[in-house]
Amino acid sequence: MKKILLLTALSALVFASCKKKDKDEDPVQPQTAPRLIFKFKFDSTQVRLNNFGQPAALPSDHRGQSPKFNKMSGHYIEMTSNDHTAVGGGVVLYRAPEVTTGGATAIDFNQSVRVGQDQEFFSVPLSSVAAGTYKWLRVSLAYQNYDITYKNSLIPGNGLGTGTIASFIGFKTYITNYTIKTQVETINANRLQGYWGFETTVFGTTYKTTGQAPATTVVNPNPDPNAAIPPGSCLVTAQFVAANGSNSPLIITGNETKDITVTVSLSTNKSFEWVEHGGDNYYEPVNASNPSVQDTVVDMGIRGMIPKWE
Repeated sequence: MKKILLLTALSALVFASCKKKDKDEDPVQPQTAPRLIFKFKFDSTQVRLNNFGQPAALPSDHRGQSPKFNKMSGHYIEMTSNDHTAVGGGVVLYRAPEVTTGGATAIDFNQSVRVGQDQEFFSVPLSSVAAGTYKWLRVSLAYQNYDITYKNSLIPGNGLGTGTIASFIGFKTYITNYTIKTQVETINANRLQGYWGFETTVFGTTYKTTGQAPATTVVNPNPDPNAAIPPGSCLVTAQFVAANGSNSPLIITGNETKDITVTVSLSTNKSFEWVEHGGDNYYEPVNASNPSVQDTVVDMGIRGMIPKWE
């Protein structure tokens, strides 16, 4: 009888110990604070706009190409509630590092965040964003890297090849060095908006060249003069839209329990633009036998933005 009582007591003790151990090994999981997340999307079918947000066709002597994007970086993010807010007067969420190493203040390319399609380029806890109703988004674009098709008479067949362009479209950028695709270009100086490098490989030999586009399209459909974009910037502006695609302000209450993701869809519709000299409608960067048909790059600006939130 004593043995039975002892066995029963030991069983109860073991059961109680197991229950306590299970509870200790199953703690409450910490909750991640909801965030406001920004991602890039590159869309060659999105409407092609001019500086004022109106649909834009190419001039008769120009041609354009919709590049295949590899990377993009942003320099500045601001949200505003109405049409009348001057640049800097809204909620500034992000400003990338700047330096004066090259003389004038410039974006520091070494510290820029470069991301591809559907990748996050910035996020912030929603608790740190002022509650409000936001109509407009401003994003300053700084750097883009993409592949294009070009023509070279040395290439067999139709003469078409693929090259990579690294393009600096911020107001001014301090560059120590940068890699176009595989080739490194050393600068150690400031470069103005529109500076670019091109790289391609023909018959196993890699070539590179650099240039300066004379203009960069910066789309701002807000007609209010108080909301004008400073000359030389690349501060693209657009109204927020909802998941269904209709214009809909981004509302932040301060009581959010889940993330809000803003997909910043950029129009790459013929965003690489040149003056056509050869008449074949292909970009021809070099023609040693006939330099008169070399094409001239005139614009590399993004052709519109749709910030869709959900």
